[in-house]
Amino acid sequence: MYGDGTLLLLSTHFYIPLGDFEQSQLDYIVKKVKVLRFPHLWVWHFWVGLLGLFGYYSRQMEKYIADRTKLIDASGIRKVFALAASLKNPINFSIGQPDFDVPDALKEEAIKAIRAGQNKYSQTAGDSILKGKVAEQVEKEFGWERPAVLVTSGVSGGLLLAFMALINPGDEVIIPDPYFVIYKHVINLLGGKCVFVDSYPDFKLPVEAIGRAVTAKTKMIIVNSPCNPTGAVYSEEQIKALAEIAAESDILIITDEIYEKFCYDGNCPSIASYYDKTLLLRGFSKSYAMTGWRLGFAAVHESINNIIEEMTKMQQYTFVCAPTPFQKAAAAALDYDVSALVAAYRKKRDVLYEGLKDKFELVKPGGAFYAFVKAPGGSATKFVEKAIENNVLIIPGNVFSEKDTHFRISYATSNEKIEQGVEILCRLA
Repeated sequence: MYGDGTLLLLSTHFYIPLGDFEQSQLDYIVKKVKVLRFPHLWVWHFWVGLLGLFGYYSRQMEKYIADRTKLIDASGIRKVFALAASLKNPINFSIGQPDFDVPDALKEEAIKAIRAGQNKYSQTAGDSILKGKVAEQVEKEFGWERPAVLVTSGVSGGLLLAFMALINPGDEVIIPDPYFVIYKHVINLLGGKCVFVDSYPDFKLPVEAIGRAVTAKTKMIIVNSPCNPTGAVYSEEQIKALAEIAAESDILIITDEIYEKFCYDGNCPSIASYYDKTLLLRGFSKSYAMTGWRLGFAAVHESINNIIEEMTKMQQYTFVCAPTPFQKAAAAALDYDVSALVAAYRKKRDVLYEGLKDKFELVKPGGAFYAFVKAPGGSATKFVEKAIENNVLIIPGNVFSEKDTHFRISYATSNEKIEQGVEILCRLA
């Protein structure tokens, strides 16, 4: 029976399971069935047959899909990114991708490598020159002697390898909320348990709450500073305090530092400076606009080099290696000065913040290129719908959080677009 009693077992020939249809589809079906009920018997049977075919097809297709896919959702960011392609000249605050191009000098390094025939597999762990330069940088910055290094297909690729190598079913992973989208979904996919620790409203590292969240099942703590989606940069005091908590219980730290170059109000301290049991993940996508080149690296202190060994083994059967010619360009990128690019993004941050602060509740971002803004009326989803209707693409906060109170703005666009977007958002507030 459906709603007011309409029967969906409509014929002796077909059984139609309600679970195969969304509510909107059911409403439409019942409307048609009611309209076409007795006066038009052949049409009735046509609809019944069609419904039965739909139900059969849905069940047949479903049987091929693994149950684990139900543990993750399609990326809300990518959905809005796809929507941007269908809109005419939108103000796109949705995607975390620099608006500048790969610097010409680094393009030339990649072109030179391609023309020199360096287009085959590299070693799984990465090009020896790039690995050597990364190891030298890590040793200089953190004092780690003989760090183990793996070149990855982006930081997201590094996260996937790390989670696969480290997380057993039932392991708990502590994550400050809001968080980058990949953490939750891949941990769930592997049978781990996300333990979210609220960092609202100021988005500072919630050290004391993290300490209370530690249990005997805690496997690791994830740190992301500068943070996506909030733009928060954790202080040295907060980082040191977290290192002490991790050391007390011998917990691994994963530090996602893809935005480490984008710090606007001082240094971005890394927990790798204070805690040896840290898996460091950095990349080239954001700092050098190499988002499509898929390059990053993982590094650990010598005392936990078995983590890199296991991640490398996982890479053999997944990514195989990072793209070889781009690894050559990445080695040159480590010596490339991006300070002018960072200064330009500091200005973008200021334009956005000054434009929004009188109309919206928001914390001034200290890094990355995001602002996490409290939505008027309390529902980020509803406000995002209004913004998209006005040609401004933003992302609802529940993509990055267990709450739906804020929305994310990526100000990785032109200053002119930022100003236009700010004007529209303020008008909608």
